[in-house]
Amino acid sequence: MFAPFSILAPLAGTKTARQLVRRFNAGCEGLAGFFVRCSAMANLSELDDRALLDIGIERSGIEAAVYGLVTTRDQGRRSWS
Repeated sequence: MFAPFSILAPLAGTKTARQLVRRFNAGCEGLAGFFVRCSAMANLSELDDRALLDIGIERSGIEAAVYGLVTTRDQGRRSWS
């Protein structure tokens, strides 16, 4: 849970206040997700093309990969040996 919920929790006695708290938390989570995605895109953009291909994405697919829209051929397989 986000810290804002703990701040607004005492107000959550009524249905309207609970809805307000839920919407506020959803907004905070959305904003945090936005900043995480921006950071991920910036970090991936700094990699060279070879490094990107090593992790299975192309430069043109960075945004799609950050949003989880890219699937790789061996996604879900783990080779620990």
